[in-house]
Amino acid sequence: MSKPAAAGLEERSMLTLRLDKEAGKAVRAGFPWVYAGQFAESAEQAMATPDELCEVATRRGEFLGIGMFNAASQIACRMLTQKRERIDEAFFAQRLAQALARREKIFREPYYRLVHAEADGLPGLIIDRFSDICVLQITAAGMERCVELIFTALDQMLKPQTILLRNDAKARVQEGLAQEVRLVKGDLPELVEVHENGCRYLADLRRGQKTGWFYDQRVNRAMMAERCAGKTVIDVYAHSGGFGLPCALRGGMVTLVDSSALALGLAAKAATLNHVAERCMMRQGDAVETMTSLAAEGKQFDVVIADPPAFVQNKKDITAGLKGYVKVARHAAALVSPGGLLFVASCSHHASAGAFEKSVLEGIEKAGRSGKVLRRTGAAPDHPVHPQLPQSAYLKAILAQMED
Repeated sequence: MSKPAAAGLEERSMLTLRLDKEAGKAVRAGFPWVYAGQFAESAEQAMATPDELCEVATRRGEFLGIGMFNAASQIACRMLTQKRERIDEAFFAQRLAQALARREKIFREPYYRLVHAEADGLPGLIIDRFSDICVLQITAAGMERCVELIFTALDQMLKPQTILLRNDAKARVQEGLAQEVRLVKGDLPELVEVHENGCRYLADLRRGQKTGWFYDQRVNRAMMAERCAGKTVIDVYAHSGGFGLPCALRGGMVTLVDSSALALGLAAKAATLNHVAERCMMRQGDAVETMTSLAAEGKQFDVVIADPPAFVQNKKDITAGLKGYVKVARHAAALVSPGGLLFVASCSHHASAGAFEKSVLEGIEKAGRSGKVLRRTGAAPDHPVHPQLPQSAYLKAILAQMED
């Protein structure tokens, strides 16, 4: 188990890392990251350990805040606070309480993202809540150092029956951290019910993607379900039925397409749980190949939903990734009946909203269709956007209506 922050601070005083002029201005304005190469060279920087908690200052030594330093990462420092304060159990308890208060004003049921990293003042930390179960994911070395403090603060605040650590994200490799999945407290059933928008889902929190569920599309799933009464719907990249099941609950006849038999199996079980199995057809296969086959058969749907995985994992992938969104939009648009709706989403933060929309519209045009954008949307309110960090607005989606 990593040592708590308080113990580390007792061993020696915090080092002070000084920033160059531009980085200092950005941090003063609230930007939460300092990139490698933005520090003024100093002996203290060379002394810092990979999970060091440091004071951050201007080149002239003016205090800017406290951050977590890691020379092994491209994001070399993640800011925790702009105040002089102790990073201890009370610090984490306060941040968690603030995050909880924001969610409880919005959601009636305890199913939501409780902590969304920088946007909740806890960089490198994700906490998703599933009633009495909390799933944590840590992607910063400095936050990993504080893990015991986080567990204690979370336990005192919510008293969850189960705490699962899903530290298997690829981002941990960039921080020099090992990957693991570990049950910290309690017992974890193989499948967990998730309640959202009046729908009951089933999630595999231990083996599922990310933390086992995607709360970020909650608002968009509700938006699409409202438009599906009496409609034919195809949910491509359906996974475990996030979009398709609420559409069926609203009276839609839904085809769910995914390459994973495991994911479709969860969707089928949840369809039975929601008494909509007769309105759901599961079709396993590659998304593009399935859409191509359906188009060749002359099939069309009133509503086509495509929520693919991230095509742009890093900046080097931008060109190829945007072409991927063009391809998905082209094949999806070909399946929309005249006057029908097309919804396409992207969870790639490296793809800007403008570039993504341009790709979707290009795909529609290449399908020989024309349409109008009805709505541009993003993540649900339990995924707040840090005002100084555009990267936190990673999810974007387009709802269009085909005119022909």
